[in-house]
Amino acid sequence: MIRNAVLSSVALLALAACSAPETAKTSEEKPPESVASAVAPDATSSPVLTPQGYGPLKIGMTQAEVDAAVGPPPVNAAEAEPSECRQYHPPRAPEGLLVMTEKGVLTRLTAIKGSSVKTTDGAGVGDDGEALKARYGASARFSPHKYEAAPAGYLTTWPGADALLGTYVADPAARGLVFEIGGDGKVAFIHAGGPSIQYVEGCS
Repeated sequence: MIRNAVLSSVALLALAACSAPETAKTSEEKPPESVASAVAPDATSSPVLTPQGYGPLKIGMTQAEVDAAVGPPPVNAAEAEPSECRQYHPPRAPEGLLVMTEKGVLTRLTAIKGSSVKTTDGAGVGDDGEALKARYGASARFSPHKYEAAPAGYLTTWPGADALLGTYVADPAARGLVFEIGGDGKVAFIHAGGPSIQYVEGCS
C-alpha cells in the first residue's frame, strides 16, 4: 500500500513537471500582444507643431531639457552666452525645424523651407497664404511684411486669446502661431511659441 502511494506521488510529480513548461510557454506568449497594443499608438502617431511645442520639445523648457530631448546646439550656437538668444537646428530635431532659446529657456520653434512639419490642422511651409487666411478667418490677424511687398505678410493667431490680436504681446505665458508669408504668396516660415514668435529678424 505504501508502495502504491509512493508510485502515485511520483506519477503526480512527473505529470506536473510535464505540464509546467506548457504553462510557462503560455504566459510568455501573452506579453508580446499586450506590449504591441500598448506601443502601437506611439509608432503610428506623428508629432505636430502647436503653440505649446512639437513632440518632446515644449515651450518653456530649459536649455538642459532641450539638449536632453534633441541634442546640444552646434558649436557656432553653443559659443553664444547662455543669457543671449540662440536659434539653431538641433542634431536630433526634424529636418527644417529650428529652436530658439533665450536666457536658457525655449521660447520659439520655427519650421523653415524643406520642413515637413505640420500644425494640428495640417498647415505647413509652402501652403497658400490666401487659403490659410480664409481657413483661420477672424481667429487670426494679417499684417504687412516688414521687408517684402504684398502678398507677403504675417498671419498671427493666439488660440483662446483673440483679444491679443493686433497688439504686441509681452506676456511670457502667451502661446501662438505666426505664419510668415513670402512674396510668392506661400508660407515661408511657421513660428510657434511665446512672444518671440513676433520677432521678424531671427532673435530680434
